[in-house]
Amino acid sequence: MIFDTASLSPTEVYRLLVGGITPRPIAWISTLSTEGVANIAPYSFFNVASCNPPILWYSQVNPQSGQDKDTLRNLIATKQCVIHIANTELLEKMNLSCALLPPEQSEFEFAKIESCESHSVQPLAVKDAPIRYECQLREVLQLSSLASGGTVALLDVKAIYVADHLWDGTMIDQQNLHSVGKMGGDFYSLTNELRKLSRP
Repeated sequence: MIFDTASLSPTEVYRLLVGGITPRPIAWISTLSTEGVANIAPYSFFNVASCNPPILWYSQVNPQSGQDKDTLRNLIATKQCVIHIANTELLEKMNLSCALLPPEQSEFEFAKIESCESHSVQPLAVKDAPIRYECQLREVLQLSSLASGGTVALLDVKAIYVADHLWDGTMIDQQNLHSVGKMGGDFYSLTNELRKLSRP
């Protein structure tokens, strides 16, 4: 079956994109509002943009309301965030942090997420996250101002935390990371079973 995107609604396009482009890595992003409220939310439009210099990107799918989400609004105002990689132990709390809360309410408190101070930025870190990237905002690219359009943030990585038990001195232990990915709808993918293939 072929779908001509020009004849589809934004919702139909969204379902075809997120249902097929899977699994997607998840950026669990913490920010701090100008009023000092600690915000955290997951985004599955996310990846590495550059290694030299180290730059990550994530994209906000613009809400129907036309207002930016708390994460992007805070990031533009304060220029800092922490991107966490969640594992299976944190999956349910990460999912809870998707809740549509008012800007003055913290998802850390709502989802009972234990936090700690970050190394080089102001936003709080998730204490039990196995990996986190502390970032400074480089640039925001608005690809479309329409509802369901995309706004991309480019983030300079300033510091990287890796849990001691996952670092072997050279690499991050992939078999014990147990990171989670996003599938279509309400589904997540787990990485408890990996297959290793040598490159030709």
